[in-house]
Amino acid sequence: MKVRTRIALALLGAAVVIGGQWWRHAHEGGTNTTDAGPVAVQTAPGTLRLGTLTFTACQLAQKHSGATTAAYCAPFEVPENRDAPQGRRIALKLALVKSDAAAADSDLVVFLAGGPGQAATETWPAIADALAPLRKHRHVLLLDQRGTGGSNALSCKRARAAGEDEAPGFDPARIRADTRDCLAEVAQKADPRYYTTSDAVRDLEAVRQALGAPKFDLVGVSYGTRVAQQYLMRHPDGVRSAVLDSVVPNELALGEDFAQNLEAALKAQFAACTATPACRQRFGDPYATLFKLRDALRAQPQTVGYRDPVTFLPGTRRLDEFALAGLVRMFAYAPETSALLPLTLDQAMQGHYGPLMGQVRLLSDDLAETLTGGMQLSVICAEDADLLRDRPQDKDTLLGDLLVPAFKAQCEVWPHGARPADFHAPLQSAAPVLLLEGELDPVTPPRYGEQVLKGLPNGRLLVAKGQGHNVIGRGCMPRLVGAFVERLDAKALDASCLDALGAMPAFTDFNGAAP
Repeated sequence: MKVRTRIALALLGAAVVIGGQWWRHAHEGGTNTTDAGPVAVQTAPGTLRLGTLTFTACQLAQKHSGATTAAYCAPFEVPENRDAPQGRRIALKLALVKSDAAAADSDLVVFLAGGPGQAATETWPAIADALAPLRKHRHVLLLDQRGTGGSNALSCKRARAAGEDEAPGFDPARIRADTRDCLAEVAQKADPRYYTTSDAVRDLEAVRQALGAPKFDLVGVSYGTRVAQQYLMRHPDGVRSAVLDSVVPNELALGEDFAQNLEAALKAQFAACTATPACRQRFGDPYATLFKLRDALRAQPQTVGYRDPVTFLPGTRRLDEFALAGLVRMFAYAPETSALLPLTLDQAMQGHYGPLMGQVRLLSDDLAETLTGGMQLSVICAEDADLLRDRPQDKDTLLGDLLVPAFKAQCEVWPHGARPADFHAPLQSAAPVLLLEGELDPVTPPRYGEQVLKGLPNGRLLVAKGQGHNVIGRGCMPRLVGAFVERLDAKALDASCLDALGAMPAFTDFNGAAP
């Protein structure tokens, strides 16, 4: 799949890749309301038994690092197609990160990764610190969703390598051809119709039953909040609590609001620059600069010579409006990267494209490694594509109006799985649910959390000021999440500590913001 297409179509979970996790935590005591349930028993050194599953000590690798995470892993197989149980079976990667407690509570924290296309075991290192308060009393369960990571990943490695030299412009025929190449590779080991959110929910419930039916404390981030809501709808008795960070409403068709959401976030982020004298004097109006650069690259794409930030070798690469839009969108996810946008855009307008091109290179590699393209298509084509309508009103936005045609071109080729009739029904639940949103989130804005909250009488929404996508690790949020899961009372949380959060000032040069 083309690098530029991959950047443009990257959906919800990139903040786990781009944004760092800055956090402080201290455990808040309280009455433990955990119901009695199965308890993990150490049957031998390096071995845990929980329900019918035996976990053995393992190490979870981290990409581009020699560091590993100590965990316990168990084999777990499921039918690819549950209506044909005698057919192909797939192995799911299942891991347990032990609690710090000598005798952990019986309920399990379940981390549901974003994307769609990210794997829980691979993104765990980025969120581990944020969930540290939960590990004081509970084990954490990591299940790579089918089609990702170690669970029969629907990767398009050969198709991706063949697409590194990109053709210019938006070409639906080329997108369909790339998708056919990806499908041909994936079809050798999988039927893409059976890699949807609903299939993942059935897998998670199968794991719960094999574990002895413990209660789950769901923690979903971005697309993972869709999985969490669908699980809560289908298996309410299995859920003790849910934390939904950067929530995707059930009613939403992924992609329909992307252009407008990004536009609103960029205007707010750049307004903070123009409201600051030093930033305004240095950059003028960064929002206007962005569109001047977009128009210039639309009229005349650049072939940029730069030194590769990964290999350090000199090279050239095409920079056009699509690459610019993808980079800006991803940088808007986190305050640490959005603070670089005015400076990076200003440099590019002066003809210094190297810093911008280096960031495009890093971003495309990160997305290629953390988002499984085939699984993403299985989700979108089954659950969203038929609901998307052309959006001419987006034509003049940074992302433009080509996202929906691109999805449709891919889904003309990609096999479609089934979608339950009530899949897009609003979530209605009496379960304790804590919703988290970033004030400047460019993909799942706070109004999404407000929308989901309407069906949650025991829910509460916390909005992190000045923050973007994926906020569970920001400021005192880990401590608040820990207190919520311990006490199951979102409305009683004293969230005043979040008032200390705010946007990061824009860099006026590569040394940082003006004093």
